[in-house]
Parts: sequence; C-alpha cells; structure tokens
Amino acid sequence: MTILEGKSAIVTGAGGGIGRGHALHLARAGAAVVVNDIDGAAAAAVVSEIESLGARAIASTHDISGEESSAALVKSAVDAFGGIDILVNNAGNLKDRTFLKMTGDEFDAVWRVHVKGTFWCAQHAARRMVEQGRGGALINTTSAAHFGSFGQTNYAAAKGAIASMTYTWALELARYGIRVNAVSPLGMSRMSATTKPGEGVLAVQPDPTLNGPMIVFLASDEADFVSGQVFGTGGDRIALLSQPHYGKTLIRSEGWDLETIQAQFRAQMRGAFGALGMLGQPYPFHDGVKRPVQEHGR
Repeated sequence: MTILEGKSAIVTGAGGGIGRGHALHLARAGAAVVVNDIDGAAAAAVVSEIESLGARAIASTHDISGEESSAALVKSAVDAFGGIDILVNNAGNLKDRTFLKMTGDEFDAVWRVHVKGTFWCAQHAARRMVEQGRGGALINTTSAAHFGSFGQTNYAAAKGAIASMTYTWALELARYGIRVNAVSPLGMSRMSATTKPGEGVLAVQPDPTLNGPMIVFLASDEADFVSGQVFGTGGDRIALLSQPHYGKTLIRSEGWDLETIQAQFRAQMRGAFGALGMLGQPYPFHDGVKRPVQEHGR
C-alpha cells in the first residue's frame, strides 16, 4: 500500500511547474487529486498525466481569489472523492514593482491570490476536515522573500502573512488532528519566469518537481509530529526556516529613558544586526542611511 492510499488532495496552481510536481507526487503516493488551475487546458493535461499512472484525478478551474469559488473547490473534492484530507496551497502570482511606484491594484492583486486565497481554501478545507473527524494536513506556500525582497513589497508581505497564518493555524487546529506546515520551494514556474536572475532568482533553477517528495511526507501520517513549521525545499536541500523570535535583549530594571538608550543602544545592539533580505546579504547600514546629496540650487 502506498503512503497516501485512500486520501484525497487538492493542489492549487497545479497546472504547471511546482504545483504540477506536487500533484504528480501525491498521485504516485496513492492520493486522489484535484488539479486546480485557472488555466483549464493545463489542469486537464496534468490530470491526463495522473490518470496515465493509474491514479485518480479531476481538473478544477475555480479561482481561489474569490471566497465562493474557494468553497466550491473544496466541495468538488468532496463530491468527487468523498472527502478532503490534504490541501496544498500553491497558487500564486507576481506584480513586481518598487515600493514608491507600486499601485494599490498591484498590491491587492497579489494579496487576494496569495493571502486571501490561502485563507479561504484552508478555512473551507479545515471545516470539512473537522466534520469528517479524521484529521488532515494543510500545506501552505511561503517564500524567503518575506525576509525582505527588493521590488516585491506585495509578494514579501503576502508570504510573511502566510508564514504567520501557518504558525497560528497549527496552534488552533491541532485539537482536531489537523497539521499545518508550509514550504518555500525552489524551481522555475510560470510565476517565477517573470523575474530575472539576480532578483532573488537562481541563474539555474532546479527541477520544480523535486519539491514534491517533501509535500508527500508532510501530507502523510508519518509526519504526525510536524506542525507549525516552514521548510525550504527543492534541489538538494530540506531547510528548516527559523520561526521569528526575539534576539538580543537589553534589560534595565527601572525601564528605559531616552538618555539611557542614547548611551547604550549603539554599543550594545549595533553588532547584533545580521543579514538583511532573502539573499542573506550582510547588514548594509552600519555606516548609516544617509540623505541624498542635493545639488546646489535644487
């Protein structure tokens, strides 16, 4: 018997790239899969691949950026396979632009798909899992971009929100036997194809399907001890992304006034500022963030 035999899964954004790899690996592990993508032809092609393996799959074109369509997506899995055991929130989009030039529409377009789409799909799937009473696995998709990524205010904010939702849902849903984790995957996709090497993208991208085995493991009962975690996956790595936590802390029993902060902060804290941004560049501001020099007469 394969590790996910008898389970049903939904993978959003599964018509190509990383999501396709997730869907194929879940199917090979025995799961019945809803292949969701707004590109119906791409979703149907992945369904054909899965069926050629002797596994079950259906295509879905539900748009996860809407609450009603997210609910309908979960219902499609229940109607086709009798329930929902695994949800992989993979769908995403990019609207890159520097902060001073980014429009509200560009911010909202990314926020709706990544954050609200993840929220709505997960909420409807989790509610069904609670009704079923047999637990389940929610697997979200975040990115090291939430450490800070030039030109990606909307995307970085969305991926940070997804990481925070992952930690919170793990705490809330454990009582129902539902585990919640996230991956930060490597691999070229239709979304990452819009960016260029040097913009947080590797010059040579690993095979996007190589993220799939970790998805299968996290979805399986063998990972019953794993929840509230984020993993970097793909290529040759499985990396645990450290959760946010307090770093160096200064304690003064009588509290802090401005004069004491001025006297101690630079000496005590300056050396604790570590790498900044998703590429892990050394802290660049030790010498100060300077005002631009204004030309005479301007």
